[in-house]
Amino acid sequence: MRLTRRGLLAAGALAPIGLSTVARAAEPDLSALQPITGDAVPIGREERAARLARAQALMKANGIGAVLIEPGASLVYFTGVRWWRSERLTAAIIPVEGDPVIVTPFFEEPSVRESLGIPADVRVWQEHEDPFAVVAGFLREKKLLGRPLGIEETARFFAVDGMWRALAGVKIVSANPVVRGCRMFKSPTEIALMQKAADVTMAAYRWTHPRIEAGMTPKDIAALMSAATVKLGGQVAFNLILLGEASAYPHGSGKPQRVARDEIVLMDCGAVVYDYESDISRTFVHGTPNAEQRKVWEQVRMGQQRAFAAAKLGASAGSVDDAVRGWYATLGYGPDYKLPGLSHRTGHGIGMDGHEPINLVRGEATKLAPGMCFSNEPGLYLPGQFGVRLEDCFHMTAAGQKWFSAPPTSIEAPIG
Repeated sequence: MRLTRRGLLAAGALAPIGLSTVARAAEPDLSALQPITGDAVPIGREERAARLARAQALMKANGIGAVLIEPGASLVYFTGVRWWRSERLTAAIIPVEGDPVIVTPFFEEPSVRESLGIPADVRVWQEHEDPFAVVAGFLREKKLLGRPLGIEETARFFAVDGMWRALAGVKIVSANPVVRGCRMFKSPTEIALMQKAADVTMAAYRWTHPRIEAGMTPKDIAALMSAATVKLGGQVAFNLILLGEASAYPHGSGKPQRVARDEIVLMDCGAVVYDYESDISRTFVHGTPNAEQRKVWEQVRMGQQRAFAAAKLGASAGSVDDAVRGWYATLGYGPDYKLPGLSHRTGHGIGMDGHEPINLVRGEATKLAPGMCFSNEPGLYLPGQFGVRLEDCFHMTAAGQKWFSAPPTSIEAPIG
């Protein structure tokens, strides 16, 4: 789980222990669920080799001599190396030609090699040595000192500062044209893993929904989703549960919440299958919807469909947000981000990270193209009352847009 605001608010709800009295009264029976991820195919060496080839082609096209990547999704994407960030540098340096190098502390080398999924040199540094001198030495050997060094966008400042110190006069540039130029466009294998993650989350929703009872807390409901997700063969990415008035605030409230009769339940949940995420939200009423709840739910359903219809090949990503936000304004919401209304972007990119470039947001000029993947979540939020968010992800194909999960069609059948 990423340490986003949503993740932090949901963190307490992920543990399957410490259930409330309501939840403990009947421990969940998971016997009806079976793993559905046995046929999932992880990313292999050939695909990583193709990624490196594309990255190097983009480096040549953008005049970049090498790219430095710290631990995180991009490091896994290009090298397979699964590591964490600390004060000790571990990083991949991808040169414009030839094999990458992994720079890591001496005592970490055996562990780093365990997940290395590409041909690469591993160069180490001792505790008293400067790791950036090791990077500089590699660039010097490759005769790349006169070319710009690209830094992956999530890298910490200490990596940039370290390269400035190790190589006086080095030109530091953004590696976005390279890294985004690869990661934004998913391959069929990546799409299949994202589809599997969505299938897991939807199956977990279908199992969890009928088991929600009055008096349950967000933690209780999240525990059910987590248990189902794991039994189905996925990993838990996050489970954010918002009850009653808390649903009016997109990432919730820290106030105590319990399921109450005829009040809103908003669930925003995701699974991971071989590094690729799902992100699906469902909103329903525990009991009988009133006229206002029903009206807003239907407006969001139609808003989601308008966003999907606007997401055509060649359209700008920003135009998708414009289409739904403009329509909401005709219903009396907003204008713009004003509440009551849609207070956040219509959607975000998704893949190995739950949120990744680019976004369906005003002013984003990037054109939609095959392989791009997005969430579609034009929620409506009424402060002091409730909110409704329906979220499904889709991907662009050569024939147009395609859902990963089918949106629900009515508040009576809110899971879909």
